[in-house]
Amino acid sequence: MDRYFKKLSSVVSSLLQPQELSNEDKSKVDLENLPSDPGERPDIMSYPPNLIEQVRRAYLLKGSCQPRNQDFRPTVDGNRKRKFVSHWFDEFKDWLEYSVTKEAAFCLYCYLFSRLHGNGQDAFVSGGFTVWRKKERLRDHVGNHKSAHNRCRLACEDLMNQAQHIEVSLAKQSTQSKLDYRLRLNATIISLRYLIMQGLPFRGHDESEESLNQGNFLEFLKVISSCNEEIASVVLKNAPDNLKLTSPDIQRDIINAFTVETTKAIVHAMRSEFFSILVDECRDVSVKEQMGVVVRYVDKNECVIERFLVLFMLVIQLQPHLRKHLIIYYLLMI
Repeated sequence: MDRYFKKLSSVVSSLLQPQELSNEDKSKVDLENLPSDPGERPDIMSYPPNLIEQVRRAYLLKGSCQPRNQDFRPTVDGNRKRKFVSHWFDEFKDWLEYSVTKEAAFCLYCYLFSRLHGNGQDAFVSGGFTVWRKKERLRDHVGNHKSAHNRCRLACEDLMNQAQHIEVSLAKQSTQSKLDYRLRLNATIISLRYLIMQGLPFRGHDESEESLNQGNFLEFLKVISSCNEEIASVVLKNAPDNLKLTSPDIQRDIINAFTVETTKAIVHAMRSEFFSILVDECRDVSVKEQMGVVVRYVDKNECVIERFLVLFMLVIQLQPHLRKHLIIYYLLMI
């Protein structure tokens, strides 16, 4: 007899346990076709963790399952037959649900958040409420402002309030950071382009904040920021310490980018036509050779164009055939 009751209790508990999603179902969650009947829904925590909030939001957008035109079947309760009354939906319209398959009432708010803010074993979550003669149990379930139901309700309201959602806040911060970075980068590029065009040095002897002359680059950046409040708000002292874009490494990276884009423009202008290569070199007092490479071609307007490509700094003297290989290698790289 004890075995029978143990077996019976295990069967009943398994029936009352929420349905679980298989691994295949977890990978195929259709947010537009979630089960509407609360008696057929799987446990909210059985969904993939990265999709739980999306599932909750989908259920809240869909609203409570309230089949008002359903012919509610009466059940014997004591000496009388009682049944669910449809006008209860009007009194508890935000959260009250009815399951046609289980013929029981459920709470939408508690289904979504009871595992975090309330009691997951409540009748309105686990097996469903069926004691129709005790309507006051519906009000008792709502309780005071500190009840588990109201905590779940507030969690649902916070979830649907997109303006305060953490993902929205992070997205706003990320978007603003990107805009500030782009504005700061453009100011740095303008300064470097001007100094390159004028053939001026970038760095100064003393670039400390107390210096009266911090060098051409920083001083020109100050001039740009003084003419534009938006730029002034994101550069120099107003920039993050790890993202000022004023270090020599950053300057060299941007200049290399200039080189790549300029070389691409020259190659594109040549249009795969015939061209010639002009090479000249000289040696300084330290016995270091400098070899310049210039390309000569005819553009689409039939004008002879000469473009300087690169200046090689040779520490050791190369034989003519090695210089030829070096030039060919560079042209193949571009």
